[in-house]
Amino acid sequence: MTTLIIISFIAIPILTIFFRLFYGPGETWDHIVKNLLLDYSLNSLFLINGCTILTLAFGVSSAWIVSRYSIPFQKYLEWMLILPLTIPSYITAYAYAGFFDYGGSLELLLESVGISGVKLNITNIFGLIFILSVSLFPYVYVSARAVFLFQSGRLIEASKNLGVGERKTFFKIVLPIARPAIIGGLILVLMEVLNDYGAAKYFGVNTFTTGIFRSWFSLEEPATAVYLAAILLVIVFAIIYFEKLQRRNKNYAITTKSDIKTPKINLRKRTRFVLSAIVCIPVFFGFILPFLQLVYWSFLTYTEVASASFFTIALQSLGISLLAAFLTVFIAIILIYVPRWNRISWLKNSSSIAIIGYAIPGAVIAIGIMIPTLQLDKWLISTIKELFDTNVGLIINGTIIVLLYAYIIRFLAVAYNPIEASQLKIGKSLSESSKLLGKGNLYTFFKIDFPLLKVGLLSAFILVFVDVMKELPLTLILKPYDINTLAVKSYEYASDELIMEASLPSLCIIFTGIIPIILLNKLILNNDKK
Repeated sequence: MTTLIIISFIAIPILTIFFRLFYGPGETWDHIVKNLLLDYSLNSLFLINGCTILTLAFGVSSAWIVSRYSIPFQKYLEWMLILPLTIPSYITAYAYAGFFDYGGSLELLLESVGISGVKLNITNIFGLIFILSVSLFPYVYVSARAVFLFQSGRLIEASKNLGVGERKTFFKIVLPIARPAIIGGLILVLMEVLNDYGAAKYFGVNTFTTGIFRSWFSLEEPATAVYLAAILLVIVFAIIYFEKLQRRNKNYAITTKSDIKTPKINLRKRTRFVLSAIVCIPVFFGFILPFLQLVYWSFLTYTEVASASFFTIALQSLGISLLAAFLTVFIAIILIYVPRWNRISWLKNSSSIAIIGYAIPGAVIAIGIMIPTLQLDKWLISTIKELFDTNVGLIINGTIIVLLYAYIIRFLAVAYNPIEASQLKIGKSLSESSKLLGKGNLYTFFKIDFPLLKVGLLSAFILVFVDVMKELPLTLILKPYDINTLAVKSYEYASDELIMEASLPSLCIIFTGIIPIILLNKLILNNDKK
């Protein structure tokens, strides 16, 4: 029953969007269809195709190079390739816009060496593709590297013994085997691309997400926003379905288990430095350049930005992220273990439905939550008025409860997957032995499973915490009036053309992402050595 209640609450946003379609669109829907819908569709399609090409190029090539070859600074590059994920794409967009702007850092650097008159406009759809790609390619890199390291060793050795060349081995054997993992990472990239609002809005690129915000806030037409959200939802599910269709009846499993790592190749010194330079390209453009730009701006503006109200916002953002991470992990544990304890097969399968929220853009989730909560508030206000003759304001909507509810739906998959992976590694033997000794489910969980799950639980907590700190579209729509976050504050500065002032809250978001990820990386490495 607990699992079904949780799943029902998680399904509310999708069901709301579906049923609201029968109410009809808003007055401006015809105008949007005639003048803007094609623009939304083409831009979104162009972003998907462009980001697919670049993220695959950056992610797969970097993963293969650090997995297959011995290169300079390899130990550092392996984890530095993950760092672009700590910078939200909209913050990377702000940094690049300022870097290439009139009187920006690039112009100053060129003038210092006697070069002038060089202008580069990056605030367009091509610039947006580049920004999103260098920000999100680590999703592909992490997925591909795991396969290249631990699932390709025996195959590469067999191919080598048969006299097959390095290039042919990669394209004919290694890459096809790694396809599910690479596509899995790519799907996450595309979900983030469709979810993006801050970067697209700042660069002036019309997408479905910017259209949803425009319809909801500027035009004040929720019905039109619902129709745009429904189209975006169809696009998301179409991407997922198409990927599953491509994998149908194909087996990617390696039948013989092996812990042989991919053998490293020592190349000529010049070649090693060239490969190292190739790997450094996405690191430089995805993390180092925007990070240095933000640091430079923060030194110029910290005296104006670092006020008491700013630290209050930072504490609010930190508190909300910690609470959301804790609740999300708690819900994920329930969804994983309660069906297992009940031993009902259909309940086990239904629990996986709950993790679909990560595939739904934040703006869609926000609208799907705001509409029913507003209706519930209206009913509560009228009921209280009738029973107690008292006028009250909004009770549920515009509170921290609704925002946390949305975060749980959006990031439940982020917590669910690492916990489930850790639970599968533990197996059933220990818990079944405990039950044979007469111990209950809760006792068994806290005494046996919980200590063994610590890496998975901490991984889930950190990943959700970092994602909540960065989330913008959902927070913009649902945050309470008296609460702010660093992500929203950074967006507000940028929207007011105070791009330099946006650097300090942006750096706070970055550091709160870097530190947990480094700690998590060390914990995983130490756990693997045991």
